[in-house]
Amino acid sequence: MEFFCYHRDRPRSLPLRDRLLEEHWSYMDRFAAEMIARGPTFAPESDTPSGSVHVLDLPNAAAARAFAFDEPNYQAGVYRDVLLRRWRNLLGRTMWDFPGGSTDGNRYLVLGLGPEAGEPVDQDVPPGREELIAYGPLLSDDGTAWLGTAALVRAPDAEVARAVLTSDRYADVEVHDWQFGGRSS
Repeated sequence: MEFFCYHRDRPRSLPLRDRLLEEHWSYMDRFAAEMIARGPTFAPESDTPSGSVHVLDLPNAAAARAFAFDEPNYQAGVYRDVLLRRWRNLLGRTMWDFPGGSTDGNRYLVLGLGPEAGEPVDQDVPPGREELIAYGPLLSDDGTAWLGTAALVRAPDAEVARAVLTSDRYADVEVHDWQFGGRSS
């Protein structure tokens, strides 16, 4: 089962995040084989982290909850909240398989949060697939109800990234600066 996890940072938690960096990476190393994508988001026009994205293939919802809530930054209070949803990998690859590499261009997390009782949208991979790093629906715990869509995309700017989703069909669309994650070489 694939899961999308987005830990959002608590304001002014950067010093604590920095102190826990090695613990965070050591924890993530335990899930390397299950990772589809990972990496930090950033405050607008800043290099200050604002959150952490992890997309994984795990055995079940209990394992996903354990992953999200046992994470050292979560346990220490770096994060203010966690979005954890079942997810479906419509591209069928990991971020490391993205043909555009990890460094060229701007990268974004685009989260489309579905309206209450809304009809599913963006169920198919949109045109411009070559700029998509990861893409798929956010689903209910049992995987049957569509709750939104999450995409990691390379784009020249946030508005172009936002356009990967049919914005007017969502209750809200969030766009966050994002980069490939993992240990620094």
